[in-house]
Amino acid sequence: MKVILLGELRGKGGEGDVVDVAQGYAENCLFPSKIAVPATPGNIKQLEERRHNIEKREEKRLADAHATKELLNGKQVLIEAKVGENNQLFGSITTAQIVAAVKEQLNVEIDRKRIARGATIKVAGSHKVEINLYRDINAEIFVVVGANVKEIEKSLSDDKENSETVEADAQADATTEENAAE
Repeated sequence: MKVILLGELRGKGGEGDVVDVAQGYAENCLFPSKIAVPATPGNIKQLEERRHNIEKREEKRLADAHATKELLNGKQVLIEAKVGENNQLFGSITTAQIVAAVKEQLNVEIDRKRIARGATIKVAGSHKVEINLYRDINAEIFVVVGANVKEIEKSLSDDKENSETVEADAQADATTEENAAE
């Protein structure tokens, strides 16, 4: 059954798109929740008249998603949690906790449903989390989980210093090998 979407439907399309869905899905889910309307000739004509407004809203959504991606991509958020043996957490980190940490630490509001459902975070450490901002626009953040935020920050700075030292040593070794080869 052909329907006209009135908003974004993940995996199918966005506002104003004419898509084909199962009749039962349309009648039992999409129509009652006002996510779509039947693709009748009258509704298609109305869609054509509204197309300009839909395109403006789409441009704004895309611009907002790209701006949010720039704010989030590659950033870290710290979450404090109880840690047991072998860095195992008591429970797991929820999407609500990630959203709260992003809002508090990065001052960016996101919907918890936009966080990709990867493997749940049940171990202390740094975890890459993907956030679907709009259609195919995604941002990746790093969620760092540990028992004490100050200890986490200290270990992160130590790791950064260690990695810089290792890189400097590797460059020095490479230079020494080049000079020995000449």
